[in-house]
Amino acid sequence: MTAPPRLIMGRGLIRGGWASERQPRTSAGVPPPMAQDNAAFCGVPEGVPAGVPAEAKPPPPPPQAPKRRPWGAGVGAVARKRQRYVEKDGKCNVQHGNVRETYRYLTDIFTTLVDLKWRFSLLIFILAYALTWLFFGLIWWVIAYSRGDLEHLGDHSWTPCVNNLNGFVSAFLFSIETETTIGYGHRVITDTCPEGIVLLLLQAILGSMVNAFMVGCMFVKISQPNKRAETLVFSSHAVVSLRDDRLCLMFRVGDLRDSHIVEASIRAKLIQSKQTQEGEFIPLDQTDLSVGFETGDDRLFLVSPLIISHEIDERSPFWDVSRGQLERDDFEIVVILEGMVEATGMTCQARSSYLADEVLWGHRFTPLLSLEEGFYEVDYGGFHHTVPVPTPACSARQLAAAAARRDAHLYWSIPSRLDEAAAAGGEGDPEMSPRESNGTLASPESR
Repeated sequence: MTAPPRLIMGRGLIRGGWASERQPRTSAGVPPPMAQDNAAFCGVPEGVPAGVPAEAKPPPPPPQAPKRRPWGAGVGAVARKRQRYVEKDGKCNVQHGNVRETYRYLTDIFTTLVDLKWRFSLLIFILAYALTWLFFGLIWWVIAYSRGDLEHLGDHSWTPCVNNLNGFVSAFLFSIETETTIGYGHRVITDTCPEGIVLLLLQAILGSMVNAFMVGCMFVKISQPNKRAETLVFSSHAVVSLRDDRLCLMFRVGDLRDSHIVEASIRAKLIQSKQTQEGEFIPLDQTDLSVGFETGDDRLFLVSPLIISHEIDERSPFWDVSRGQLERDDFEIVVILEGMVEATGMTCQARSSYLADEVLWGHRFTPLLSLEEGFYEVDYGGFHHTVPVPTPACSARQLAAAAARRDAHLYWSIPSRLDEAAAAGGEGDPEMSPRESNGTLASPESR
């Protein structure tokens, strides 16, 4: 009985003749699928693939190294959970401090008012009208006082600037009627007061400007599509598993509304601190993760939940990341979904993020779509559910190297089989040349 093959876990190499005559084969004489073959190379924690002897189970993984301290923690600092750059609900966890050029906010006062919280926006809305009415009411009272209208209240032979204006309260009410164009008819300006006529024109123009500015701010603030992002959901975890014999990082997105997001597109960024070759430390460096920009797969038809896949190839920052390294690593993946709201035509953006401990290696999302009588039904009850699947624990680089070695073994084994067939069928044939016995046709010159 031959000794079982021995697995070398770190490098994916095989000794003892695993890749030759002792490799299990299917009925057609072809090695098992790449996923199972490479899982045997790299070790599968969930179980040994089909066709591998029980004695060839991989040894237990080495003890896990302690997790490194969070970015920015000095010596003696207490280990804590990594601070998110973007919260799960999409809020960016960044505050701007020591901003000295605050005048820049006033140069774009409209955007500043729109960005304010609702309680401050309503306060400014009320104060804008109240202060304007009080200001012009005070001027109307000053004109009446300077002309002596308040001293001739009962004199019918006196022509005041404004009829029936007998104090500051009535001047304030007249200011409101003028600016809001109510015009009750009790207090009326006369034609013997030129300063009153000029003030009436100024208040009418300024009142229109205040109305346009404040009503515009309220309209833009009310119609903002921020709340539309509340019905765009992301899976609570991201997963790493095989797709078509390639390691892929995947997460799921969905839209809870019947009105769809038009021209939806998805992006993903890796947030991780790094140090350059020159020694420069870059905190929270941003790296793009390809989710199908080259092929157009980043453009989504988001009618039902979709699984967004990032293929881990040589251009991916996860090319050298294995399962063990993922558990020790410190990073954040920010995903951004953008599109236009079908009902309003305004642009909407939804964001979420995944920390390193929210990426499940060797898992796959459960299906949600089912065919009913005349329609498709989506069961959002299992939107965040995943199931474990056999997945190599090695990195994508090691997986590709194992595939290359397997393909090389198949390439060199075909002439060997032809040699065996030629030796069995062409034995005793003196006219067969060595080149023909190697499975190739000899040229006419060699005969």
